[in-house]
Amino acid sequence: MMFDIDTLQTLLNLPDIAIDRVVLGERRTLEIHVHSTLEGTHCHRCGKPIDHGYGLGQEIKLRHLPVFDYNTVLVLRPTRYQYRSCEGRPTTSQTLSCYTPRASITKPFEQQMLLELINSTLEDVSLKHVIGVDALQGLLDRRIEPEVDWNGIETLEVIGIDEIALKKGHRDFVVVISAYVKDRLHVIALLPERNKAAVEAFFRSTPSSLRRTVAVVCSDLYQGFIGAAKAVFGKCVLICADRFHVARLYREGLETLRKREFKRLRRTLSKASLDELKNAHWILRHRRTDLNADERRLLNHLFAHSPKLKDAYEACEALTAIYDSRLLKSQSKRKLRGWMRRVTNRKLTFFDRFIGTLETRFEEITNYFVGRRTSGFVEGLNNKIKVIKRRCYGMPSLKHLYHRVCLELDGYAQFGTARE
Repeated sequence: MMFDIDTLQTLLNLPDIAIDRVVLGERRTLEIHVHSTLEGTHCHRCGKPIDHGYGLGQEIKLRHLPVFDYNTVLVLRPTRYQYRSCEGRPTTSQTLSCYTPRASITKPFEQQMLLELINSTLEDVSLKHVIGVDALQGLLDRRIEPEVDWNGIETLEVIGIDEIALKKGHRDFVVVISAYVKDRLHVIALLPERNKAAVEAFFRSTPSSLRRTVAVVCSDLYQGFIGAAKAVFGKCVLICADRFHVARLYREGLETLRKREFKRLRRTLSKASLDELKNAHWILRHRRTDLNADERRLLNHLFAHSPKLKDAYEACEALTAIYDSRLLKSQSKRKLRGWMRRVTNRKLTFFDRFIGTLETRFEEITNYFVGRRTSGFVEGLNNKIKVIKRRCYGMPSLKHLYHRVCLELDGYAQFGTARE
C-alpha cells in the first residue's frame, strides 16, 4: 500500500512537524519519521530564547492516533540548541506542543485514551490499544489533578456528605464529599477518615470565598458529618438530614416488629394459615396506595393475626404522609411532635430508637421541609463509585479512585472536545 505524504500530513493533524519518510513495520504499524519545522527553543536553565543549533538529540518514538487502521508511531530526533551566554553554555532539546516531555505518546493519543478509559478499565484499554497499564496510569496522574481545583469553581451552594466502604464488610470507610457546580455534579473530596475532625479540616481548607456561597449541606444522620458542618458553617447554612436515611431508620422499627411477629405466628398458626400469609412480608414494605386489591386483602389478613403490625404499619404510613405533604418547617414540626405523642401513647416501643434520633436531630430533620433537599445526588455518586470498584475488581488507592471518579463525571466534557 502506498502512502501519500501530503494526505498523511493532513491526517496526522499535528502542528510544527513535517514528514520525511514512512516505513511500514510489523503488526500493521506505520513508522512515520518526522522533523520539526520550528526554529529555536528556550534554555532549560534560564528560560531565555535561543536559536544557535547544536545538532540533533536522541531519537524518540511517540505513539499517535491510528491512520488507515494502522498503529502509528512518530519517530523524531529533536533539534538541540546551545545558549552560549548562559553559565556553562548548556544545551537544550526542542520540545514540540504535540507531546509532553518524557512521554511516549502524543497529546491527541493521550486524549483518546482518556476517553477510552471512561466506563472501562486500565487492563481493557491496554489490551485493545497495545499500550502498557503503567503508561495509562501515568497518563491519569498527569492529566487529572489529585485533588479539587478550587480555581475552576465559582460557587458551591449545595454540598453532600456520605461514606462508602472500599472493601465490603471491612468497615474501611471513605468519606465522599460532592457538590453541584453549574448544574453539574462534582466530587470535591475523598477523605480516608470517617470522623468529624477530618471532615471539619477539609471544610476549613475550602477557600473562604467559596465557603460563603454554601447554602445547604445534605447529610445522613451521622453526628460526625453534622457536627463538622455546624462547626464550620454555623447557622449561616441549612444542614439537612436526608429524608431517605430518616425513612430507613423509622422503617427499621417496623422491620424489627415484623421479624418478631412472624416468629410468633410460625409458632402459633397452622401450616395452612401460614401459607395464606405467603409474601406478606414484601407487601409490608410498600405503601397501601401502591397495592392492588389482592395485596390489600392479604395485608388486612395479616393485620387480623397481628394488630401490633397494623399499628406500626399505619404509623409508618402517617410519617411518610407528613414527608409527602407540602408543609412549612413550622407545620412539619407540629405534625412530627403530634406523631411522636401518638406513638408514645400507644406504647409502640419499637420506634423508641427512631424517636430518640428525631428528638436529637429535630432541626436537621425538619430542615428538609425548607427546600425539600435530599442526598439523592450523593447516593447516585456512591452507586457510580461502587460500579467503578466492581469494574476494576477493587480500588485500594484513594488517589486512583479519585482520578477514576473525576474521569467518569467530567471526562466527556473535559476530553471530548476537539483534539489538540
